[in-house]
Amino acid sequence: MSGWIKPLHDAVSDLAPEMSELRRHLHRNPEVSGQEFATSLLVYRRFDELGLPVELGPEGCGVIVNSSPQGEADNGQTSPNSQQGNLPGLIALRADLDALRIHDAKQVPYRSQCDGVMHACGHDAHTAIVIGAATALEWMRREKQLPWPVRWRGIFQPAEETCEGATAMIGIGAMQGVDAIMGVHVDPSRSVGRIGLRSGALTASADLIRFRITGRGGHAARPHESVDSIATAAQLISSLYLFVPRMTDSQDSVVLTIGEITGGDNPNVIPEEVHLAGTLRTLDAEVRDRTFRHIERLARGLGETSEAQIDIRVEMSAPSVNNDAALLRYLSAAGDSVIGLEQIDTIPRPSMGSEDFAFYLEHAPGCMFRLGCASPEVGSAGLHSANFDIDERALAIGAKILAETVIRWSNPQRDIQPTTDGQNEYSAL
Repeated sequence: MSGWIKPLHDAVSDLAPEMSELRRHLHRNPEVSGQEFATSLLVYRRFDELGLPVELGPEGCGVIVNSSPQGEADNGQTSPNSQQGNLPGLIALRADLDALRIHDAKQVPYRSQCDGVMHACGHDAHTAIVIGAATALEWMRREKQLPWPVRWRGIFQPAEETCEGATAMIGIGAMQGVDAIMGVHVDPSRSVGRIGLRSGALTASADLIRFRITGRGGHAARPHESVDSIATAAQLISSLYLFVPRMTDSQDSVVLTIGEITGGDNPNVIPEEVHLAGTLRTLDAEVRDRTFRHIERLARGLGETSEAQIDIRVEMSAPSVNNDAALLRYLSAAGDSVIGLEQIDTIPRPSMGSEDFAFYLEHAPGCMFRLGCASPEVGSAGLHSANFDIDERALAIGAKILAETVIRWSNPQRDIQPTTDGQNEYSAL
């Protein structure tokens, strides 16, 4: 089987300068969630030039691209993996396109040219990686280097940061016919050349919660004539931070954070309304439901005490990313081939961050891996930091692992053993 690995790795290595150039172009020209028009058009044109079936997403944001019809290897072989006759199974590669409203503080040639907006979460890298992997797979097909037929789909989604893009892409059929899906996320806590894998829960579920506190406005000199919405909001935050943890089993992971407070326009006026917004992150559905009920009780009790009305609304919910153990075996074997088993870390516990990659997993099994991107020279700043950057050697590593996993997963014999002597934790999952 290994006869195809070197040509694949060489193809990705040849694409490395182009991947770096693309990533830097995207870094210079970031677009926020829901406005990824130029980014989407750039991705569309890349695949259109390769002659692949490609379409834009809703309102011109996002891209779906498919491998050449039937993913033929031009070697006469077919795969029984899929239930669609003689076609091989269809595996998707997902990337995200949007940037964040953060001002780029780096002094580099590819620094963001859009004030107050930057790629601080690596979505520019994810896009370049998936384009590199897909381009290498198409080259392998044309050069008759594929060992068996392969069918893949690239999903380049908008609005990951607002948790809206995945559902929008699913709504236009991005997951139709998909048998498995993979994603990658750069990880500045790991050195370039290392990856992190975890079976089962990888991230937490996340719920966006909004509170509206309605009191009775009045003069700052006569608070007794009003119902002080600011005082009630302050007490609500204090109660949530104190009593949610105290009512939660220490073995259960719950993180509640209020990140937005809006209320009042004048320093000498008690406002009628104050608005709070925050996130609740959990790893277990029962814990999540129990915590919501407790939050509602706290708000109801404080409302009765303060005589203010407290309304709660949940606007956005992302489930937990749960990595499929079977697919992770293929990914682990590919990681072993690309960087070696000693460079693969087992992630000990889930992150309390969230990812709307989870929505795709409601339609097909999948997995996401962490890609080390830090080195002594670059990449030490954390995600969502104004100084975030990556060591671009990670791009080729990520593309090789994704492309090789696609081919391994498409194997008609479903050969999932690693390329070493089997000393791989994921081979026994």
